Formats: sequence, C-alpha cells, structure tokens
Amino acid sequence: MTTQKRIQHLYWRAGFGPRPEDVDADMSPRKALRKLMRESEKFEPLDSPLMRYAEIKPPFVAGSAPASVMDSRVTGMTAPPDQMATSTSTTAAAVTLAPRALLADTALARPRLLRRSQLTPQQRKMENEGIRDAFYQMNLGWLERMASSPAQLREKMTFFWHGHFACRVRQPATALQLNNTIRQLALGNFGELLLAVSKEPAMLQFLNNQQNRKQHPNENFAREVMELFTIGRGNYTEHDVKEAARAFTGWSSDERHQFVFREKQHDTGTKTFLGRTGNFGGEDILTILLEQPKTAEFITTKLYRFFVNDTPNPAHIQALAQSFYKSHYNISGLLEQMFSADWFYDAANVGNRIKSPIELLAGIKRTLGVQMEDPKPLIGYEKALGQTLFEPPNVAGWPGGRNWIDSSSLLLRLQLPQVLFKNAQFNVALKEDENDISPSVSKADRTFRQQVKTHLELKPIATFLAKISDDQQAAKLSEFLLQAPIRPENLALVQQAAAKAPAETRLKTMITSLLALPEYQLM
Repeated sequence: MTTQKRIQHLYWRAGFGPRPEDVDADMSPRKALRKLMRESEKFEPLDSPLMRYAEIKPPFVAGSAPASVMDSRVTGMTAPPDQMATSTSTTAAAVTLAPRALLADTALARPRLLRRSQLTPQQRKMENEGIRDAFYQMNLGWLERMASSPAQLREKMTFFWHGHFACRVRQPATALQLNNTIRQLALGNFGELLLAVSKEPAMLQFLNNQQNRKQHPNENFAREVMELFTIGRGNYTEHDVKEAARAFTGWSSDERHQFVFREKQHDTGTKTFLGRTGNFGGEDILTILLEQPKTAEFITTKLYRFFVNDTPNPAHIQALAQSFYKSHYNISGLLEQMFSADWFYDAANVGNRIKSPIELLAGIKRTLGVQMEDPKPLIGYEKALGQTLFEPPNVAGWPGGRNWIDSSSLLLRLQLPQVLFKNAQFNVALKEDENDISPSVSKADRTFRQQVKTHLELKPIATFLAKISDDQQAAKLSEFLLQAPIRPENLALVQQAAAKAPAETRLKTMITSLLALPEYQLM
C-alpha cells in the first residue's frame, strides 16, 4: 500500500477525510498521526449566539414581571432581531429566545411560569419553532466544525461518544452542554468522561433518573450505564441492576442545568453490587464498573469496530484492552496504539467500512472544500439518509455498518453529488418524526424539495493534479477520492464523461462522476 493511501486511510478513520494538501505534504503516516493528535489537544466548545440564545423561556404569567424587567434581561443580546420572538397577548408577557443563564442570575423575584398545557396554540408553535431552530444551528455548526476544524481527531471522537452516550432531549441547552462535556473529555480519561456524562442533566433526564428515588427506584439509568456505557450485556445480573439503581437515587439536576444530589431522595441502605457490599453511591458504582477488565474490553471492542473493522479481531482487541486497562483508561493512548499498529493498514481494514451519513456529508465538505449558500438542506439530507446529529434513534445509538444501506438510501447517496454540484433538486419524502413541529402531516407535505447552491473549491484539486497528464488525471483523482479500488469499467465511464465535458467543467465532471460511484460510499 502506498504512503498516500495509508495517510488517506488515517485521515478518514481518525477524522473526516483528507484534503489534497494533507496527502501532498510528503509526510509519513507516523508523522501524520502525531500532527492529528497535536492539533486536537486544544478544546474549543461548540457555541454561537444562535445556539446560546435559542433556549426557549416559557411565557410568564401576565403581570408577574414588569415589561422593563423582561426588556432589561435581553439588552445586549447578539442574536439577530428576527430571532427574538415575543407575544403581546394578555395571557403572557413574552416568549424570549434568551439563554437560561441570563434569566437565572437575576436577584429579582422569579415570576411564575406557565405550564406547556396552559400555552395557546400560537405560543406552543413559537416555542417549538425556537427549539427546532436551535437544534438546526447546533447541528449545522457541528457539521461545519467536522469539515473545517484542524482538531479532526477530537471531532471524530466526539462523534463516536455522541453515538456511544446516545441521548435525545427536547431542551437545546442541555443537549449542547452534554455535547461540550463529551468534546472536552473525548481524548482524556474514560473514567472522568463516564462520571461527567453520568451527571449531565440531559442524560439523567433522558434515562429517567429524575424519577429514581429511595423506596421507588427507577432502573433505567443504572441498566443503560452497564449495558451500553461500560461493561456490556451478560456481565451483570438483574440483582446488580436493582442495587445500582438504589445507589443512583437522588442524582438529579436543577433548572439551571446543573447536577444536584438530592440527599433526602437517596437510599442510604447497604447494597451488594458485582460481588461487593457497602453503602454505595453512584460514584462507587461507576468505580466498581471501571475496576472490571470487561469494561476495558467492551469499550475497546466498540472503538475497534468504529475505527478499524466491523468484524472484531479478538487478538488485536485483547492486546488493546489490556493496555487500556493498565493505563487506567487513557483514551489518547489507546487510539495512538491502534493507529500505529501495522494491522491498522492491512488491506482488509482499508475501504471496508460504509460511511455513515454524517461521515459522508462532512467528508464531501472537507475533502473538496464545499461551501453552501444556505446549509439548511443538509438537515434534510441527514434525515433522509438516517442519521441526524443530536437525534439518535434510541439509547443504543445508530446501529451502523450495513444498516446504513438499503435500496432507498443507496439511491439517495448516489444522487447526492448531482444535487450538490449540478444544482439538481433533491426530492424525497422524509419519515415522520415525533419531535417535528407538525409530525402528523401528509407525505406530500413531508417531501423535501429544494435546489441547493454550492461552491466547490477546485484550486487545491487542480494543484494536486497539476503534474499529471490529462489522460491519467481521472485515475489519479480516483486514488485520492476513493479508498476502495475503482473497477476498470467505472474508471472508463469517468474518463468518457470527462472527455465529453467542456474544458472549463472537466475537473468538476470527474469529481461528480467519482463521488456518484458505489466505491465512494466506503472508507
């Protein structure tokens, strides 16, 4: 395997694909790995005014707070005026797209809020639209970060943990807070990450731990912590679930999205968990789980399937898991060991994984420098292809692998280059989503029809091909864009399409033709 192919493999697995300059820099895979890790050391939160100010504050009861108070709370907000939604009805003073922190730090008496059931249909619609727009901004902001950030490994690991610690909540602020907690600790210590995520309000709410109280335990959170986050099914008993649930009683959050331990709701009795007995709290349960070598094996296996091969290799995983356990769960150390192994670059591990919808979209944007005048259609592509950021299907996350491809989704994937680069219309009926603003609508109303205007940055690709003769450019470009070897008949079709195209569109035609091949779906 050539050095270029190895570097491309590394960039696709440890990031969201290479740019032409990444493979044209005369760098060894080892140096490229050190560069990826160095550029991912710094943590930068995912944030923007639109994300921060899109948290909905429910309407106040009329007369509970002077208008001047509400006006003063939003003074100096950086969100555009059209992002501010207000109601002048007699039943509510305002619906504000203001960050919860602005409303929480005031010394003024807190006005009583209306329950959702008390809102008018128009107020509920405004609230829903604000929540939807906030998630759109978070989604598109993160997708752009994946495509453009030099911290590729941190973004890729944040994406991995986003599926591992799958969580879906209605509040944009708590979802963003969880994402940034994961992003900050994504490359650090797994024990610290596990504890931080377990105390996130979004996760506690999603897994019903707000209802977990002494004498009335709710087992959902405890079960998923073991089954999906740490040790895996088959390595604990139902009795362990019940005892762990008792230990997590009292773990909750407040309206400022901060973790709180409600001592009066905590079960202080003796518990027996995985053969250990004591007056355990939630932290003790997590510590005991981390002491189990099976936890290191479970996490390592999941990382191996994500980064290397859908079919685990027991010998590779055993060696990685032992090192991971001995390092006290050093995530960066595990990844460096994985990406440095000779077997990581074996032919059986290259071009063998189906790109997830997010990897497909972020990869196109990154490798080709694609910019869209209006990025909102990307949300439609995500939904149509089956993976929307911040909206996992369930607590187990996205199944991945061959589940990404069926007759319908494959057709959409192959049509995507035409949509992006030739201003074709993307026409697909999206599935109903219970969290949509209007979930019960006809198929016609759910059909996504929109032309997109994109800018394709051709100069880096042209520079990459500058020294290649015209008759060899399609083959050279295929080596860069495709990780799986192109079939001779497909290469011939690309060359024919390029030969028929005008000189000024020849390069764009080659790119569009290559991205429309089934081989491009693999990485």
